[in-house]
Amino acid sequence: MKTVKKSPHSTNAKVNHLIDNLINEVTNANININSVRGPETQEQAQFNELIAYTNQLRGRPLYYNYLGTGRGHGAYVELTDGSVKLDLINGIGIHVLGHAHPLVLKAALHGALSDVVVQGHLEPNVEYAQLSGKLVELAQRKSRLRHAWLSTCGSMANENALKICRQKKTPARMILTFNNAFAGRSTMMAEITDNPAFKQGLPQYNEVLRIPFCNRFESSMCQSSCGKEKALAVLKEHVARHENNISCFVFEPMLGEGGYRVACRDFFIPLFEFCREKKIPIWADEVQTFSRTGQFFAFETYGFGDYIDVCTIAKTAQNGATLFTEEFNPQPGLIAGTFAGSSVALNTGFQILEELDHGGYMGPEGKIAKIHQQFVSMLNELNKTTCEGLLREADGLGLMVAVTPLDGSLAKQQELLKVLFKNGVIAFGCGHNPWRLRFLLPAVLTTNDIEVAKKIIEKSILECR
Repeated sequence: MKTVKKSPHSTNAKVNHLIDNLINEVTNANININSVRGPETQEQAQFNELIAYTNQLRGRPLYYNYLGTGRGHGAYVELTDGSVKLDLINGIGIHVLGHAHPLVLKAALHGALSDVVVQGHLEPNVEYAQLSGKLVELAQRKSRLRHAWLSTCGSMANENALKICRQKKTPARMILTFNNAFAGRSTMMAEITDNPAFKQGLPQYNEVLRIPFCNRFESSMCQSSCGKEKALAVLKEHVARHENNISCFVFEPMLGEGGYRVACRDFFIPLFEFCREKKIPIWADEVQTFSRTGQFFAFETYGFGDYIDVCTIAKTAQNGATLFTEEFNPQPGLIAGTFAGSSVALNTGFQILEELDHGGYMGPEGKIAKIHQQFVSMLNELNKTTCEGLLREADGLGLMVAVTPLDGSLAKQQELLKVLFKNGVIAFGCGHNPWRLRFLLPAVLTTNDIEVAKKIIEKSILECR
């Protein structure tokens, strides 16, 4: 990556000294947030009032009675009722380095000292160039992606990707994607998303063509049951009916909201080859998989980066971004916008990616791979012993792990999530029929943290059995 001049604040010795002292004080204050504990009785009444007030302002209840104090340590977070939870969902994947990581705090403070709170595409600062450059550096290692356009969230990154593909294939409008896909909450991304509950009352634009996803559990080798023949046949049927009206094929390398389902490389390749033959742009939606699969991009993990024309990321980077090849560089004005991201997000995102790149997290022997192996092994052990048959199909990639709990029903999934929260673990759900238990693990998760999680998961499953 080309060296970008640092912000004057980051090279000011006096400013750095003050920031280091402040971070040391905060770290020392947080050091005892290192285990699960229940709420403090004297705080409960005020906490309940604050939750009720927040619920009223939102117009609906918070999913969990969660209001943080802003304090945490590693995988643990403190709530305003004095309780401490083991956070294994991280705001749906935002806090990849856990809570109150010193590197993140320092980067955020330096970003906060910028002359502007939010940077735009017209007048960006150096943090804009640093994050853009880092994303391109990472992407071009194993793909043809050469450009990055920043946006404030994953949905906007996806909107920009769709516009790029449609401009390239104008006037084509149809979109190929998988069953059970999730693309975001904007109007068009809700259309791509395959979940009626997420678009109640919205009009149907009838621009999405769906393909069945891999229907097998094992991902270690391609078997005849993986469904690649059926997927390819459906793809060919769609193209035969709409060949001159297909703008792109967008896919999640691993289904996210759709249940954390994994496919093998051999499932994808025939689909990509056919799209390439028909000159259909291939867009990888890595908003959730980015930096979590043991490599920065899932297309690296799968080894099919050469097929990708457009790629979207967010979450870990603290910002959204759309990456694209030289051939897909859009005409000026198509993806313009006022906001590129806050100075804090841009600087912090860059520093997080630097840490993940150089801190031993990536690769088959990296920290992410080890966390995945330990956590999945723990779930499988429970499923074979004290929770026999009640934690099935533990699966995923890297820090993304899901399991089918109890009878796989929505009612039992929802009950279990609330019991887990009560007992001290924050997780979330995904999928449907079966409804699965989802974890987005922090990259700082320790063996001891996994043991704590094991005991709470076991206790919670037995309570709900």
